[in-house]
Amino acid sequence: MTPAPHHPAGRNPGHSAELRSAARSFGAALGRRRFLTTTGAAAALAFAVNLPTAGAASAAELDGRRITEDPFTLGVASGDPLPDSVLLWTRLAPSPYESGGGLPDARVAVHWELAHDERFRHVVRRGTVTAHPEYAHAVRVDVKGLDSGRVFHYRFRTGAWTSPAGRTRTAPARDARTAALRLAAVSCQAYHDGYFTAYRHLADEDLDVVFHLGDYLYEYAVSAVGGARNYTDRTLPAHFAKETLTLEDYRLRYALYKSDPDLRAAHQAHPFVVTWDDHETENNYADDTPENSVPPEEFLLRRAAAYRAYWENQPLRTPQRPTGPDMRLYRRLRFGRLAQFDVLDTRQYRSDQAYGDGWQVPGPESEDPARTLTGATQERWLIDGWRSSRARWNVVPQQVTFAQRKDVPTDAYKLSMDSWDGYPASRKRLLDGAAAAGVDNLMVLTGDVHVGYGFDLKQDFDDPSSRTVGTEIVATSITSGKDGADKPANWANQTAANPHMKFYNGRRGYALVTLTDTAARADYRTVSAVTTPGAPVTTAGSFVTEAGDPGLKPA
Repeated sequence: MTPAPHHPAGRNPGHSAELRSAARSFGAALGRRRFLTTTGAAAALAFAVNLPTAGAASAAELDGRRITEDPFTLGVASGDPLPDSVLLWTRLAPSPYESGGGLPDARVAVHWELAHDERFRHVVRRGTVTAHPEYAHAVRVDVKGLDSGRVFHYRFRTGAWTSPAGRTRTAPARDARTAALRLAAVSCQAYHDGYFTAYRHLADEDLDVVFHLGDYLYEYAVSAVGGARNYTDRTLPAHFAKETLTLEDYRLRYALYKSDPDLRAAHQAHPFVVTWDDHETENNYADDTPENSVPPEEFLLRRAAAYRAYWENQPLRTPQRPTGPDMRLYRRLRFGRLAQFDVLDTRQYRSDQAYGDGWQVPGPESEDPARTLTGATQERWLIDGWRSSRARWNVVPQQVTFAQRKDVPTDAYKLSMDSWDGYPASRKRLLDGAAAAGVDNLMVLTGDVHVGYGFDLKQDFDDPSSRTVGTEIVATSITSGKDGADKPANWANQTAANPHMKFYNGRRGYALVTLTDTAARADYRTVSAVTTPGAPVTTAGSFVTEAGDPGLKPA
């Protein structure tokens, strides 16, 4: 969560006349969500974000041989590994910083291959998929019927052009007794705050999967010199120097981010499991409530554009494809009997932040039992999933800090209203649900706050002697917050105020977690700087939590 430029109430500079006109024309007399479920509003939404029509497939076709520049500038990616399938992604954009990626409004045939070896001598699957202009020429292939727990290599081709080869893997069979699983947790990659150096190091790690926990991009303006990157050898187009609002804005911003070679290298090396936080749409929004006092109908149009661009640009399967401003992103993945991952969405269904957001003294408003961070449906889905889980580790990749986090070690402390501290009843329902389901080895993976934390999860956070019921690993940012420091200014206060906080470091990087049948190990990997490229990576701290005995101990 980066501090945002807060605009005057009722006005967010740069909102396009197109969005405002559509919202006024169709939303004046309609409720928030109902606005986008009526016939008139659907027409407005199609106008505002260019949803494909039933006749989309009749668009002209472009022969790939007529593409004269490399169309694979945004790289390749894979995601959401299942025991028998992998999801492959790419997007054609020979001119990534131009509208439409430099391609005409036409379909393009893209060929793909999946092989056992990196030289593609043993191809196990191949096929052809269509890149539609209505989806910004993004393609995804769900390759099924594969062997479980196996590494594969993949690539795409159109015309004379062949993409870089990516490496992915299927998950272990559902009942497999997997010896170990090595994952990384990443979050918060503000392009304008520095170089994605951590991703270059991540690409070299030996990993099974990467979990991206939100803020894949930021909606804020990026200057011609790339902000803190301070380019001297290039100039970014002027259209990046404004906040993202329309579908085209978000598509171009993804193109900017995915053109980064370090991010491309990480995607090329490992399958990703992604979930969003706020900045993929707008800072600190809550369900259909925007950060600033713009009409909710207008914000939902923006949210529809943001969700659409997110799906187009991430390795997600068809069930995650959004419908207007709604997208089912929470989902469950299993890695044999070793781990179950329940990936949450804590942004789309939440109650509005209490007391106007920010750090506030907790009280009746924040502690209202009716408040929710997940929404009732997702909450039931999570607890029901725990009840049926047979996994050794139940891991919850999600966005905002789960453990209690007081700002000062006095009775006058404040809590973050954007985190689970602003929704304590919602948190208690989940902890009670985990206990009732018999979850012994609960681990929460978190992003958002631009620092690395390690927490013991307590049955009662106000009683340090209460039972430890799980652990939380908070991954620092890739760049957000610029270089950071080993001990941020509030380090002494926070460590004194929160005895369940076992680790706190403010450098940039990522977290590695190794799961085995007997223990989980967390290694916090950090780089010394992101405002200059090429910094080395080091391990700032390592901790272990034993199966059946939750709590972080120095490794």
